[in-house]
Amino acid sequence: MSTISTTQVISDSALDKPRTGTWDGGNEPFKASYGKLMMWFFLLSDAFTFAAFLTTYGLIRHRHGVYEGTAEAFKFSSNYWPIPEKVFDAFPGLHGYHLPLGFVALMTMILIFSSVTMVLAVEAGHRFDKKDVQKWLLWTILFGATFLSCQAWEWSHFIHGTQEGTLMNDGSVFHGANLAMNQYGPVLFADLFFFITGFHGTHVFSGVCLLIWAFIATTNGTFEKRGHYEMVEKIGLYWHFVDLVWVFVFTFFYLV
Repeated sequence: MSTISTTQVISDSALDKPRTGTWDGGNEPFKASYGKLMMWFFLLSDAFTFAAFLTTYGLIRHRHGVYEGTAEAFKFSSNYWPIPEKVFDAFPGLHGYHLPLGFVALMTMILIFSSVTMVLAVEAGHRFDKKDVQKWLLWTILFGATFLSCQAWEWSHFIHGTQEGTLMNDGSVFHGANLAMNQYGPVLFADLFFFITGFHGTHVFSGVCLLIWAFIATTNGTFEKRGHYEMVEKIGLYWHFVDLVWVFVFTFFYLV
């Protein structure tokens, strides 16, 4: 006479029992796939990193002196934190014109447009419209590449500085900024500019690379063979995160 172990009886009954809980296993919590959940976890951890950078900027900004004169009489000095509107007032092709934060505003608009085209690419993927996915991915790639080009120009202008420069303690005139010297004010202002905008730019560059891969995969019919365009949606989550972070970077660094 054969015997059935208690463990086997329990396991068999567990298999027969329908799953009712969200986290019972074999389910998709919140109707999200494993890949989407992992993307959300990654974005959450990345948000902590950006938050640490911006918090550091806020604390260092608070500890430095503030310029108390009029905006017309403002001059760059290491004794106080510079006014962003005076630092970022140049525009490509408009030498001699002072357009406070005009170029940065243009960069922000480019990223906002890229979010719109990314949404349209994801929506086209839900409709299994291959041509529309290709079209909107290509537009997003172009917007992302344009943003990176704008950031490269901004870095170049920031590094080379203005024609006037700033008089140093030894009597020499220094132009631009690097990690050791800064025409515009305290050295930490330049350091934070390079680290924060550079870290964000690295994310944009990574996103553009992912978008290029998704465009190639769409063209080759990879997602149609899989039966879904979920990868485009996951890349879209990353891209929207990068765009959202730029809003905080713009607010903290360029407006505060």
